Amino acid sequence: MTKVVSQSEWQSALDAFRIKEKEQMRRQDALNAERRRLPRVKIDKPYEFTGAGGKAGLLDMFEGRKQLITYNFMYGPDAEAPCTGCSMMVDNMGDISHLHARNTSLVLIARSPYDRLVALNERMGWKIPWYSSYQSDFNRDFGATTDNGEMFGVNVFIREGNDIYRTYYTTRRGVEYLGSIFTYLDLTPMGRQELWEDSPEEVPQTPPYQWWRKHDEYVL
Repeated sequence: MTKVVSQSEWQSALDAFRIKEKEQMRRQDALNAERRRLPRVKIDKPYEFTGAGGKAGLLDMFEGRKQLITYNFMYGPDAEAPCTGCSMMVDNMGDISHLHARNTSLVLIARSPYDRLVALNERMGWKIPWYSSYQSDFNRDFGATTDNGEMFGVNVFIREGNDIYRTYYTTRRGVEYLGSIFTYLDLTPMGRQELWEDSPEEVPQTPPYQWWRKHDEYVL
């Protein structure tokens, strides 16, 4: 059992610990700034998916926005049930209109046929767009299908016109801290696009807080 102390002793211990938390936050800010400057690789290979509108390519997932985050969900065509851990991840993704306000799309991708994904979406009440990569090389090319089976992971892309570039990838414990909209924006080359961030010169930035809206108040 941890030590029981007086209010003043507890406050002193908390204040000392807070200094370490702030140091860790500054280190994370610096790491995010470095991530925004990672090199990128151009995606020339065509990929075909099935989404709500029928056949689609990777460019369609952007829905006209500058950035795209994809979550590869562990639900292969032979799986009896969708991954519980991936389901927890999607439960915590929040309303993606906040991402849209920062010129960023977020989609879910799995290798199961699209009708199975629709059924799962209806059961769980999710509102994030789904795409089936069934019979596509996408999962294997982007770290989500291996010789050992299905895997989960997050990929980040940015586009210049119709040219698409991969900028970041993480899996395993790298996805555990993701939850709020801010953590997903931190993965992207444009970040939160707020003035306090250390970002490349070409990244547009606005004052913090001012772009925030209730999710039904954005004009996009």
